[in-house]
Amino acid sequence: MALKADASRRVDVDEGDEPPRRALSLPAATIAKVLLTLFALWALYKLGTVIALVLIAVVLAIALEPAVEWLERRRVPRWVGATVAVFTVVGCLVVFMVLCGSSLAAQGRQVAERLMTVQKETGDWLPPPLARIIRGSGTSSPDASVIAGYAVSLGSALANALIGAAVAFIFTIYFLSEGRTTWAWLVAYAPRRNRGRVQETAEAARVAVLRYVVGNVVTSIFAGLCVYIALTVLRVPAALLLAVLAGVCDFVPVLGFIVSAVPAVLLALTVSATTGVIVAGVYVSYHLAENYLIGPKVYGGQLRLSNLAVLLAFAVGAELFGIVGALLALPVAAMYPCVEDIWLRDYLGRDAVETHRRIEREA
Repeated sequence: MALKADASRRVDVDEGDEPPRRALSLPAATIAKVLLTLFALWALYKLGTVIALVLIAVVLAIALEPAVEWLERRRVPRWVGATVAVFTVVGCLVVFMVLCGSSLAAQGRQVAERLMTVQKETGDWLPPPLARIIRGSGTSSPDASVIAGYAVSLGSALANALIGAAVAFIFTIYFLSEGRTTWAWLVAYAPRRNRGRVQETAEAARVAVLRYVVGNVVTSIFAGLCVYIALTVLRVPAALLLAVLAGVCDFVPVLGFIVSAVPAVLLALTVSATTGVIVAGVYVSYHLAENYLIGPKVYGGQLRLSNLAVLLAFAVGAELFGIVGALLALPVAAMYPCVEDIWLRDYLGRDAVETHRRIEREA
């Protein structure tokens, strides 16, 4: 009888009772934190241009800080020294454009004419189907509305670039004149026990960025001068334009060399095959000399990022903020060893950090 009673109770439970349900409850504080995190990510996405301009201004301020300190030691007020340093850079850029702007424009037209000639000559000896592809719409005159659209787009891009540059330079002046006070105000947010490490990280990052910027400026000037002299001697068209391109692209290791070498070699081939080969040799020789002779002297054996690190940083920066982000990602990547030594040593272990530093020295 007892067994029958137990069986009947199990049947009643299986048929009539539902399994208990677990309620998922989230505290209001957790929901608020999630919403604030999502809002912060959305704000970062929307303010990408402003963040990029601020980062540019920070890098410029770090690069110009030694000049401002030099003026300050000579009893020049800091805000005056900051303004003089920034306007000196702007003045150098303006003088360069005034002196070389007409030559660059003329050489740009020369390059366009040379490319059209090459396009026509290439189409003459190719089979008709390939010739039509190569020539494209080159045989017909472009529509006026298309030209106007290109002109408007170019004008808008130039205007945006000028406005962005002006804003970045203004930010730089304020960072140079009030940066120390602003940094002290921000450091106060850090817990007291971590403020020493925050200051140490900031100082190490400042030195890393300064060395990186100065090294890149020096090597870019060398690259531009070498390319200009070599192309002028070889009578390659648009030597000044290609030299400026080489100097600008030299800020981007590995990829910059390829981007600047391809048009130079193509234009040299329009002179002769021998000239093209010589120009290719000049670019390769300078690239090797910069990597193994000039670079180590300029950087002092520091901040020698591996090619893989450069490519990864460049790709991530380009995906986030375009070409500006790609350039800014490189000095940020150069800061990583400082962050690893100060903040991650306890988590990674002393052996891992020391192994990383040894590999960098051996490389």
